[in-house]
Amino acid sequence: MTVSEVLEEEKSGQFDLQFILGIVCRRHMFFLIPLFLGWILVWAVSWIEPVRYKSSTLILVEQPTMPKEYVVPNVSGDLQDRLQSITQQILSRTRLLLIIDQLNLYTESRKRMTPDEKVERMRKDIDIELVRDAQSEISSFKINYSAGNPHVAQQVTGELSKLFINANLQVRQQESEGTTQFLENQLESARANLAVQEAKIREFKGQHLGELPAQQASNLQILSGLQQQLVNDQDALNTAQQQKVYLQTLINQYRTLQGTTRTADGTPTRLPAIDLQLDKLKAQLADLSSHYTDSYPDIRNLKAEIAKTEKVRADLITELKSKGNSDTQPDGSTLAHDAADFSPNSPMLQLQGQLHANLAEIHNREQAVASLKAKIGDYQVRLNQAPVTEQQMADLTRGYDQSQANYDELLKKKNASEMATSMEQLQQGQRFKVLDPPSLPLKPDFPDRVKFCGLGVGFGMALGLLVAGGFEFMDDRLHNEKEIKNLLPIMVIAEIPEIVSPSDERNSKKRLMLGWGMAALVFASILAGSAFNYLHS
Repeated sequence: MTVSEVLEEEKSGQFDLQFILGIVCRRHMFFLIPLFLGWILVWAVSWIEPVRYKSSTLILVEQPTMPKEYVVPNVSGDLQDRLQSITQQILSRTRLLLIIDQLNLYTESRKRMTPDEKVERMRKDIDIELVRDAQSEISSFKINYSAGNPHVAQQVTGELSKLFINANLQVRQQESEGTTQFLENQLESARANLAVQEAKIREFKGQHLGELPAQQASNLQILSGLQQQLVNDQDALNTAQQQKVYLQTLINQYRTLQGTTRTADGTPTRLPAIDLQLDKLKAQLADLSSHYTDSYPDIRNLKAEIAKTEKVRADLITELKSKGNSDTQPDGSTLAHDAADFSPNSPMLQLQGQLHANLAEIHNREQAVASLKAKIGDYQVRLNQAPVTEQQMADLTRGYDQSQANYDELLKKKNASEMATSMEQLQQGQRFKVLDPPSLPLKPDFPDRVKFCGLGVGFGMALGLLVAGGFEFMDDRLHNEKEIKNLLPIMVIAEIPEIVSPSDERNSKKRLMLGWGMAALVFASILAGSAFNYLHS
């Protein structure tokens, strides 16, 4: 029966232990010899392979000494990315060649290695392990280096730890200074933009002086004052024009009084214009006196006007009386009348003087009214343009406010970044600190000879099973009764027992003793070799 048939019987539940023991008895040498050879081969490899010693150091990641409430770091907070960047810098060709030349590494190799091969070899010998805390944050990391000499491994690990510590400080300072410089550039740009916005606002205010939204209330107040002043000046102009008509009437009446009928004492029978004016003024005075006190300006003005009119009336009467006397001259001339008309105290000259003054006042009042109307028109235009100006000013102010807010924010960030940069320069930021100094390995890390012994046993057993199974598979002989019965077409009625001669029995015992001896020798050799590896590892 072949091995495949045995396996089929095992699957079908007809496993024959006697058959398996028969195979073991027949093929034990084919199993033990490959087992021993496979083990000895792996064991020998463990002693042929060059010894490698691994030195390790643990570097702690220290957090900044300054609380974040006072100084906020301005460098990237992703430690893993920074470690990756630092590792790439340290494992660069230039830096590794410096360490290789400084410590004279990889000179014991049998073949002469090129610089690039040395760099690749050293990269394989370096191992970085990250250590994370309960929050999956990197709290520390290990640097491992393998070398043929334990002291060299320790020395190289120390150099690598120094490179990591110095590179971290340098990278953080460069990032911090770069952030501060970037913010300074942005702040300068924001300052220039803010200056442009300020210039636009100054130019706009200069072009629209008096039309700005902030001046609208004062413009309304000034316009109201100008309108009230215009009303007053127009009233004064109307009064002056009335006064002009009145004076012109007085002058005309004075010139016509020469032919006026007089009383017995020479007084003119009527002075209609003056009397009418006096009655009008007195009526106005009575009306105002019923509402205001004597200190009211209009009442004082009316009283002065009444007094002036009464004086003119009295002067006219006196003039006319003297003129009447001059009319009785024997020759009938009018010399006294002419003299009276041109005398310095003549009422005619006084009236004409008042008329000239009145005309000048009317002219000034008209100019003042025209000027006020022009000013009122100007302020009305300003008020009408106020919505447009206000919208334009709002647009400019919005841009200025945005620029100002951007400038203030950048200034705040720049000041905070400068503080963070000072902290990094003083080495008060996140730092790497050697927690465990580089170890001096006392035992080689590779090869692990005890582990190699276990691997050798496994390899030898697999090899032995393969060889024994191969020989059993290729063997076509019949070794037991069951195999013979399976070949016969009919059932077996009787069996002849096996006749064993003494020589066959002795040979069988010898083979059995030889098998057990061989098994004991193989396993004793394996135990001895494993013990030797353990003691010398």
